[in-house]
Amino acid sequence: MSGTAKSSTTRRDLLQAAAAAGSAAALFAGFGVDPALAAEMGRSEKPLKAAFSNAGLQATWCAQGKQAAEWWGKLFNVEVTWFDGQLDAVKQRAAIDNMASQKWDFVAIQAFGIGTLTQPVQKMIDAGIPVIDMDTLIAPLDQINVHSFLAPDNEFMGASVTQALVNKLNGKGKIIMTQGALGHTGAQGRAKGFESVVKQYPGIEVLDTQPADWDVSKTARLWETYLTKYPQIDAAFFHNDDMALAAYNIMKAHNRTNILIGGVDAMPPAIQAVSEGRMFATVRNPSCRIHGGAIVAGVAAVTAGEKSGQGIPKSVVTDGPVVTKNNAAGMQWMEDHFLI
Repeated sequence: MSGTAKSSTTRRDLLQAAAAAGSAAALFAGFGVDPALAAEMGRSEKPLKAAFSNAGLQATWCAQGKQAAEWWGKLFNVEVTWFDGQLDAVKQRAAIDNMASQKWDFVAIQAFGIGTLTQPVQKMIDAGIPVIDMDTLIAPLDQINVHSFLAPDNEFMGASVTQALVNKLNGKGKIIMTQGALGHTGAQGRAKGFESVVKQYPGIEVLDTQPADWDVSKTARLWETYLTKYPQIDAAFFHNDDMALAAYNIMKAHNRTNILIGGVDAMPPAIQAVSEGRMFATVRNPSCRIHGGAIVAGVAAVTAGEKSGQGIPKSVVTDGPVVTKNNAAGMQWMEDHFLI
């Protein structure tokens, strides 16, 4: 997943090998865990079938989530089938319509936009399939009975990175926010967090807030325009790291690398960029915890009868920290093992 060197046999390697063998006892024996305890942890005795979809595997956050879901699926005896959203609401809707025409033990979905998948998701819920909502709302929780909603506090993420940028600027300077897809509730929360901070600082001027829809090509085009239009840009906040790093390449080409960059997701390339000083900060949107948590939630619903709003809360906050040079290495290790 990253270029970090690992020992020849890691805990992760042992877990994967045991899971592939299909034995709960073998899975945990190497760690001194009693097989009875392994059973209590919820691993299914029979293989379960789960369907997953997230916004689009072009995004590194989504690609990492797929890896995490499949890895945790092996641990819990779940076969994961993927329906790629392709960063397109229409294409994702077609994929979820296809998903809803089949039988699953549980499903987990990150919608590209709120309200775009309500009908097929409701069809699955009506069929008794637990649906775990990931990262962004499929629909408001009072309008659709999903099993649980696993997501970070997006306002916190937007505010925390913006605050780090503003602090570095000593409360004075010119800043641009590049948003994700406007229909994505996570992007909406990040924008609110950004706005909640900058409005407290009259010395901060917001130059632009256009969306780039998580698209690195669109981000590059926007930033070509910005760098021509604005002779002074002191900082930039991006709703994800992919867009932040795409913009950095444009800044570098224009010899404007003095601009402080903040992102969201804390993906491995961004962690490296923070360590090297190309990015100032990012914040962890814990893709591994969200996608792996969806596996755990689905298995508990099927094998232990865990009920929505009883065994599992209707909404589960999955926050991660702001990532700077001080904690970047530890965050990378956690991600290498699909823990956050």
